[in-house]
Amino acid sequence: MYSMWLSEDEQRVWRSHLAMTSRLQAAMNRQLQRDCGLSLADYEVLVAIDERAGCRISELGERLGWEQSRLSHQLSRMRGRELVSRQGASDDRRAATVDLTDAGRAALAAAAPGHAKLVRTVVFTDVRPADLRAVQRWTAAVLARLDDQQAG
Repeated sequence: MYSMWLSEDEQRVWRSHLAMTSRLQAAMNRQLQRDCGLSLADYEVLVAIDERAGCRISELGERLGWEQSRLSHQLSRMRGRELVSRQGASDDRRAATVDLTDAGRAALAAAAPGHAKLVRTVVFTDVRPADLRAVQRWTAAVLARLDDQQAG
C-alpha cells in the first residue's frame, strides 16, 4: 500500500541527505572562493567543458542538468571574466560551442587540488569500499528513475 508520507526511516535519511548536500555545497563554495575566487557554479562549468572541449552549449546544459537561462547567464559572467569563449558551431550556424580560455584552464588547475582535498576529507574519509558501492548503486538508480520521468 502506498502512503503519501515518508516512513520515519525514509524521513530521517531524506532530511540528512538534504542537510548534507546543502552544507557540502556551501563548504565547496567557501573553499573555492577563498582559494581561487571561483564559485561552485564556475567550477562545475569549467570541469564540464574541460571534460568535453568544444561542446555545444545545449549539450553542456544537458550534462550539467541546468536550465538554458541559468547556463546562459553563467556563461555570460564567465565570458566577462575571460574564463570561457564562445564560438559558432562549424556544422550549424544556429548552434554555439564553448571552450576554456587559457585563464579558464589556469583557474581550473588552481581550483582542482583544494576542491578534491575538501571532497576527499569531508565525504570519503573512513568510508568503506562496500559503502561506496552501495551509495553508487543508490544514486545510479535515482538518476535512472529521474531520466525515465523526464523522458516520459
